[in-house]
Amino acid sequence: VQLQACGGGLVQPGGSLRLSCAASGNIFSIRAAGWYRQAPGKQRELVAIITISGTTDYADSVKGRFTISRDNAKNSLYLQMNSLKPEDAAVYYCKVGLLDPTYWGQGTQVTVSS
Repeated sequence: VQLQACGGGLVQPGGSLRLSCAASGNIFSIRAAGWYRQAPGKQRELVAIITISGTTDYADSVKGRFTISRDNAKNSLYLQMNSLKPEDAAVYYCKVGLLDPTYWGQGTQVTVSS
């Protein structure tokens, strides 16, 4: 499984971005998936997950601002990020699977700055 993440960029505080993660196959309908992020000098952390049934969960720091979703027909995973804060700046990674085997995308940079 290959994952290609995109959609990162530079945004002002309070702005929005939508990250996308395209898979090489129909994986999101049969495996849970999530978005993680890693800021400089910090450990990679879970941002949001979506299960096979569509149940979602979020890190407390992003609840109410971020929304994870997927389109099985397009083999794609998304992260809508609203009301972005400087502390949201990080490299964002998509991941398939909560248990092995897991697959990671290459990461997309999100910068939040005025």
